[in-house]
Amino acid sequence: MDPESEGPQIIKVTPLQQMFASCTGAILTSLMVTPLDVVKIRLQAQSNPFSKGKCFVYSNGLMDHLCVCEEEGNKVWYKKPGRFQGTLDAFLKIIRNEGIKSLWSGLPPTLVMAVPATVIYFTCYDQLSDFLKSKLGENESHIPIVAGIVARFGAVTVISPLELIRTNMQSKKFSYKELHRFISKKVSEDGWISLWRGWAPTVLRDVPFSALYWYNYEVLKKWLCAKSGLYEPTFMIHFTSGALSGSFAAVATLPFDVVKTQKQTQLWIYECHKISMPLHMSTWTIMKNIVAKNGFAGLFTGLTPRLIKIAPACAIMISTYESGKAFFQKQNAQRQQY
Repeated sequence: MDPESEGPQIIKVTPLQQMFASCTGAILTSLMVTPLDVVKIRLQAQSNPFSKGKCFVYSNGLMDHLCVCEEEGNKVWYKKPGRFQGTLDAFLKIIRNEGIKSLWSGLPPTLVMAVPATVIYFTCYDQLSDFLKSKLGENESHIPIVAGIVARFGAVTVISPLELIRTNMQSKKFSYKELHRFISKKVSEDGWISLWRGWAPTVLRDVPFSALYWYNYEVLKKWLCAKSGLYEPTFMIHFTSGALSGSFAAVATLPFDVVKTQKQTQLWIYECHKISMPLHMSTWTIMKNIVAKNGFAGLFTGLTPRLIKIAPACAIMISTYESGKAFFQKQNAQRQQY
């Protein structure tokens, strides 16, 4: 619900209720968007076959994570797909050859990361927005930008070590005991800061995305309400605002997404093959290399698949989250009557 429309007497949603609403949204979004990304990865994979130890980035629309293709004895963790003629053909062949469950491959590790990241992100955003509105006023236009930046910055910082742990568990089938030894060895050799490797390019992509997303979402939500003559936003207004604002932010931040993907993939290829890391892997250096090799258009590689997954993910997530908050608002209002 829109706090501004009700004024100071609006029934508030507690942080715990916000966490529950965002958790539900993250689970539902992952369930609905993962098949789209499985198909996208398979289509990309057929034109770029993986060899032992090489990596690829997998995303559910809310966040990216890295998978490593390895062989252990005769067991292959990633099976090279057959030839697909397009998106629909890929859907049909995957279901026919591997079963419908394969469309949700990678869902458990996705949920392990998506749920805590989303809970931290959305709860922090709402709490910061309420705090800033109480200090600066309800109509301050910069509040969504500031709250979005701080919330995303905090979520990325908290989740980065979990991302490193999850990636290693997925790539090498570590037991928890082996994982503990791995983390202890890494910390003793490189210090605690090593658990945040890859943090900088993630922040460069996600923080601008968050600022653009929330600002445009709030603007679009108010505009659609005004056009529809509605006092409060409906589910479809939340859904449409989320899809449009997510699409705009996805296009604007795509160059940073391309850089993050290349940097993270290179990092794990070096680690898989025990190759010394290059001294200069800055974001600016990678951008220059991309432009030199593929032109300016290279910074916008993967625009269509990114939009296909991010638009519905943002729409489903925000509309589910707002619906969850609306439910809790009604529950809180009923409690206050007794």
